[in-house]
Amino acid sequence: MCTCSIKTAIVGIGNMGSAHAQCIFEGKIEGMTLSEVCDINTERLNKFAQEHPGVDIYESFDEMLEKGNADAVIIAVPHRFHSDFAEKALTKGRHVLVEKPADVSVSNVIRANKVAEKSGKVYAIMFNQRTNPLFAKAREILKSGELGELKSTTWIITNWFRTQSYYNSGGWRATWAGEGGGVLLNQAPHQLDLWQWICGMPDSVTAFCDVGLYHDIEVEDNAKIITKYKNGAQGVFITSTGEYPGTNRLEVMCDKGKLVLENGILKQWKLSKATSEVCHTSEKSFDGIPFEYSEHNPEGTETGHMGILKNFTNAILYGEELISPGSDGIYELTLSNAAYMSQWKNNAEIKLPLDTAEFDMLLSEKVKTSKYICDESKSESNKQYSERWKVRWE
Repeated sequence: MCTCSIKTAIVGIGNMGSAHAQCIFEGKIEGMTLSEVCDINTERLNKFAQEHPGVDIYESFDEMLEKGNADAVIIAVPHRFHSDFAEKALTKGRHVLVEKPADVSVSNVIRANKVAEKSGKVYAIMFNQRTNPLFAKAREILKSGELGELKSTTWIITNWFRTQSYYNSGGWRATWAGEGGGVLLNQAPHQLDLWQWICGMPDSVTAFCDVGLYHDIEVEDNAKIITKYKNGAQGVFITSTGEYPGTNRLEVMCDKGKLVLENGILKQWKLSKATSEVCHTSEKSFDGIPFEYSEHNPEGTETGHMGILKNFTNAILYGEELISPGSDGIYELTLSNAAYMSQWKNNAEIKLPLDTAEFDMLLSEKVKTSKYICDESKSESNKQYSERWKVRWE
């Protein structure tokens, strides 16, 4: 049995980074210790040092990579720096776990993925909601083929209600230059990732992204994505930060049945015959198909951030398969990038793979007129993981 310990550094000890740091410092992740942290906020950094003796502190990420002795780096800086920081750490021989989303632009993620592959190091992304047993079960059922081909899928995820005060709490929030997007880039990445993880990636995206529909912001707070898949299936993804009470409901319709995830339960209908078969062989104008109905309650618990940290550690120490490989970050970001491009091009259908050069050009135009205020160093710190970061059904 290996008794090794992965010395881990965290860059960015604001909102998410401080929660990761506290978790590791308290010894909650077997096989991982906290060796050093980096942040641009000197006051916060010094306070952290006082409360966490033995942990080295750095104000410069480059200096930490040169002088530090960490085996792995957790990246919890603003979205637009994720790929750059990941590349630097991987190039310096560190394993890397990056917070979601992978970046604000798919072109940056493509570059980081290439560096990660060449490095041979473990590269993961914090898609912690993949640890929820209901989503894992839905994926297992669909991948098994027992329900046949995908026909349609709809995810309504509107339980993100935010006030104007939330958006006013930081000048970087809800800006193209600061955050890189709105509800699709901040609140919904987990669901966009789970959507493609369960149902697969589509061939095209059409979207309607409403800028400041409910709030005084420069990015979208309400969005609808329409997808088309290679076999002709279609999907709809609806999300908002301006509705209350919200909904979290995923429905997946297939040729031999359907799945519905809502209120913490996975419901399954399994048909005795495929709808395509009955449609073309039945002599009845209106026909029904016998089915088996079952409900799947969670088997085990959602291990969340700690589950991903433990999996990341085990992947380094024992070669355990990653739950959320860093390279997977490209998929959900492709969906949100394509949605933005569709909106910017008069709601046009955007074929995938994405034209990253065109997207970057269009995004740069938005950044030029952004009202971004550089105050990321003022973000809050946490000593534990917030309940709002787990799967919420209401």
